[in-house]
Amino acid sequence: MRIGAHMSVSGGKHLAFESGKELGCEAIQVFVRNVRGWTSGSLKEEEIQHFIEKKEEFKDDIWPVISHNSYLVNLASLDKEKLEKSYNAMVDELTKVDQLSIEYDNIHPGVIPISDKKEITKIEALTQIAAQLNKLMEATGSSNVIILLETTAGQGKGLGNKFHHFKTILDKIQTKKRIGICFDTAHSFAAGYDFTVKKRYEEMWNEFDDIIGLKYLFAFHLNDTDKECGSRVDRHIHIGQGKIGKEPFRFFINDERFKDMPGILETPKGKDMKEDVMNLKILKSLRKN
Repeated sequence: MRIGAHMSVSGGKHLAFESGKELGCEAIQVFVRNVRGWTSGSLKEEEIQHFIEKKEEFKDDIWPVISHNSYLVNLASLDKEKLEKSYNAMVDELTKVDQLSIEYDNIHPGVIPISDKKEITKIEALTQIAAQLNKLMEATGSSNVIILLETTAGQGKGLGNKFHHFKTILDKIQTKKRIGICFDTAHSFAAGYDFTVKKRYEEMWNEFDDIIGLKYLFAFHLNDTDKECGSRVDRHIHIGQGKIGKEPFRFFINDERFKDMPGILETPKGKDMKEDVMNLKILKSLRKN
């Protein structure tokens, strides 16, 4: 597995590569637009060029690159205005990701809306998400960016905590070459998937392959959590300091099926990035010699 971390783009998106190289990242994740708001200005040509130049400069050391989209986006929304904003934010995201030659765009599948006016089932919500994704892919038809649906903890009314949720979406996607899954260890553990011993780890992947198909798995978020298995609470913590523990990450990192896939840290961090240094060191120590 290609181990890396989410990198800040403060001072310029291209600097994420230099920060990643300094930390010893083999892959990185970035934000390409404002993830706390609906609107985001267009990328400047100079900004695009600097990023692509740095990506080329570090191409042998840092690959692939993932963009993580806005936390506001909800393609399952029943509110017409919010759904339109979500769709437009996604179009903007995918446009920017394509301009920067980034391989993957990571999104949370969506949340079942709470409404006094209308009830919506999980199947209906998942079907709407698939319809919106098809519309997005059609609108960005010249792009090769793969949209990664992230496994979630299922907190509240969140979707994506069970493998069959993804099957429902994937079955309805028209351009399947542009869709995939990002497996988040903290989220999936909180969702009830216990992979802390090798037998259960293998059983989980057999289930994943049977329901979704391993061919749709492209990336990982490597996070520990301080919440119990099945808690459905999303909390990230440093590797080895939570309920997952250090050893299970050895299974992921040394799995030959995932050797060229990115494993991205999203653990708490400070400005000096010493926490990333610590977590990257722990993960790399688990590699087979």
